[in-house]
Amino acid sequence: MAIGGLELELAAGAVVGLGAGGWLLVRGLLAWRDIEAVDDIGTSSVSSLAAGEARLAGTIHPLALTLRSPLQSVECLYYRSRVRQDEGRNERRTIFSAERAVGFTLTDGSGTIKVLPRGATWRVPPVWQDDSSLLGDDPIGLDIGAGATMASALTPAQQAAALLTVQAPDPSADEALLGGGGGLLGGTVGGLMGGRRYYEEARLAVGDTVTIVGTALPYRDVADPATADRFDPDVALTDPEIAADLAAAQASGHLETDPAKAWGNAAIPGFGIGQPTRAPVLDPQANPEAVVADAPAASAAATALFEIPDDALVLAATPGSPLTVYAGTPEAATTTASGGMLQAGLGVGVMVLAAILLVIALGVQP
Repeated sequence: MAIGGLELELAAGAVVGLGAGGWLLVRGLLAWRDIEAVDDIGTSSVSSLAAGEARLAGTIHPLALTLRSPLQSVECLYYRSRVRQDEGRNERRTIFSAERAVGFTLTDGSGTIKVLPRGATWRVPPVWQDDSSLLGDDPIGLDIGAGATMASALTPAQQAAALLTVQAPDPSADEALLGGGGGLLGGTVGGLMGGRRYYEEARLAVGDTVTIVGTALPYRDVADPATADRFDPDVALTDPEIAADLAAAQASGHLETDPAKAWGNAAIPGFGIGQPTRAPVLDPQANPEAVVADAPAASAAATALFEIPDDALVLAATPGSPLTVYAGTPEAATTTASGGMLQAGLGVGVMVLAAILLVIALGVQP
C-alpha cells in the first residue's frame, strides 16, 4: 500500500505524539512514586528516631560549609543550575549545567540530625527562571558566580582566531569576559551570535524547610563517608588508564607530587577557620589570621566541625535505599507531586490520540 504525503505527515505527527505522551506518562509515574514514598511513611521526630527507613521534616542549616550558586551567587546548601541557548530555529542546546550539595543538618524542634546527601535525589523546583532579551541583554537577577564557567557564544574556530590575533589593550575586556553588559557569557555578543539564553536555578538555602525520605543509620555504616557530602565525578581514580595518565603527569613534572606544595595555604592546619599553625602566603593588602603555636589543638579545631561519632544516626543514601529531599513540608511535597499525576493522565490521552492518528494514516487507501 502506497502512502501519500498527507498520510506521511499524519504518521510523523502520530509518532511525535506517542513520544511526547510517553514522556508525560513516565513523569507522571515518577510523581506517583514520590507521592507513595511521602504518604506511606509517617513523619518522625529527630528525638525519637531509630535506625531504618524514616521521613523527617524541618529546617536545614550548614554542617560546616555552604555553597554559592553559579547563576545568582546566593548562599545555599544545594543548587541545580542550567543555561540553555537557542541554536537555529527549532534547536536549544544546554551550554551550562551544574548540580552540587554539601552536608547539612536538619532541625525539627525536637533535635538535630546530620544529612549526608551524596547520591540523593532532589525534588526542588526552580526558584529563578529568566531569559536574555532578543538583543542578548542579561536578565535582571543574573549574577554569575566566580566558579561558574559557561560555553562561549563563539565557535571553536572563532575562539582560535581571536586567540591568535594580536589586539590592543581594551579596558572593557574584563567586563566583556565576565558577562556584564555585552559580554560573551550573557550580553549582546551572546545574543547576536549564539542565540537567546534561558536561565534556570533551583536552590535550598539556609533555613529552608524540607522533607527527607530515606534511611537513618549509624555513621559507621555509611559507605565512603569521606565523600558523602558532595557530588564527585563518575570516574574513579582506580581506573588503570587514569592512573597511568596521573603517573605520566607526575613523572613529567606537570602534576605536583608534594601535597603541601600543590595545596599551598590549604595544607596549613587550621587555615580558613582563624587558627593557622603557620603564616600563610597572602596578598599584602589582606588581613592575616593570627598564628597559633599549638599545632595539635589547631588541627583538632580544624577537623572538629567535620567529625561525626561512629554511633551517631545520620540520614544517607544506601544501596537499595535511596535518599530523597523534597522542598517544603510533607503536604507541600505531596501537592507538588500531584501535579505530575495530571501529566500522566495527559500523557495517556496524547498517546491514545496519536495511536488513532497512526491507525488512520496507515489505514488510508491510496
